Amino acid sequence: MSAVPSRRELDDIPGTYVFTGERSRRGYELNRFCMSLLHAADREAFRADAEGFLSRFPLSDDQRAAVLARDYIRMLDLGGNIYYLAKIGAADGLSFQTVAALQAGMEEAAYVDMMVGGGRPLAGNRSRAENAASDAANDTGRRDG
Repeated sequence: MSAVPSRRELDDIPGTYVFTGERSRRGYELNRFCMSLLHAADREAFRADAEGFLSRFPLSDDQRAAVLARDYIRMLDLGGNIYYLAKIGAADGLSFQTVAALQAGMEEAAYVDMMVGGGRPLAGNRSRAENAASDAANDTGRRDG
């Protein structure tokens, strides 16, 4: 790997959306919307009429749909910053821990257990390409055995 990882190398990390300059640019309006939720009046307006409130921001259709569905993983992929996205959860009355579990695609109790246990294990979480190669080798071994 070079000093500056390539997009391909960053996208190879399982379960991770690295907040690159490209994602930052793509998610600018999404993150700007999230920051608006720092203001009580905006949180109230968002809770009262989410679709109407979102119309104030030039979000992509995918970003708008992800916000309305509270699909945190999709919002990450569309350029959302984890800390900015937490403001949506806070507006919904969720803790940061709950939002982090949603962003990890896990039930909260499983997320807490994982974090208390030291975080994600390295095995299976380093590279999608390594995982695919390992899975293929295991499949071959099962067929040969």
